[in-house]
Amino acid sequence: MISVVIPTVNEAPVLPALLDDLRELARAVPLEVVVVDGGSSDGTPARAAAGGARVLHAPRGRASQLNSGAMVARGEWLLFLHADCRLDPGTPRALLPALEPSAGVQAAVFRFAIDLPRFWRHFIEAGQAVREALSGLAYGDQGLLIRRDLFAAVGGYPDLPLMEDVAMICTLRRRIRVARLPAPLVTSGRRYRRGGVLRTWLKHTALISLYLIGASPTRLARWRDGV
Repeated sequence: MISVVIPTVNEAPVLPALLDDLRELARAVPLEVVVVDGGSSDGTPARAAAGGARVLHAPRGRASQLNSGAMVARGEWLLFLHADCRLDPGTPRALLPALEPSAGVQAAVFRFAIDLPRFWRHFIEAGQAVREALSGLAYGDQGLLIRRDLFAAVGGYPDLPLMEDVAMICTLRRRIRVARLPAPLVTSGRRYRRGGVLRTWLKHTALISLYLIGASPTRLARWRDGV
């Protein structure tokens, strides 16, 4: 069984669509869906429960919420997803072979895709493809499928205010090869639309570049939030 863990804070507008996708995926593979809420004020927990998810509450912070969900999850596999992503119809065909013991997969990510107009979609996706090819680093937007025992062995997500996903991939790559599933995971382009596509892309690129050369995640989070 796969336990899907989704951290939320005020995700009521987007979460139901992902839960619908997961219900379709459950036709192909046994799933448990755990939504870990960090203090929403828009009815997100009620939406999650109505969509068939198990709802937990945890201190706000993506790492804290992800780790809290993993602690109660029952599956042999954990799949961490952002609330604003959508599954591709080809997800079962990409996912099921990776679960077979003969595949030797211990952790995997999906192909990055984003919901933006064509020009900007190609621009952002191509940039991430190049970055991933050169550095081996994946975005949290690509999800993370990982065996429960491996997740426990690395100590879960590090307690960082930012870049917990990048830190996790770096930790995993020192132990294993992180596989790439041959299906896209489509993330919402809402942050890019809200902040301006080019400006947001430049900011994200600067954040990860600064983190990789040693900048403090706490200081980076303050800069991101305009503090």
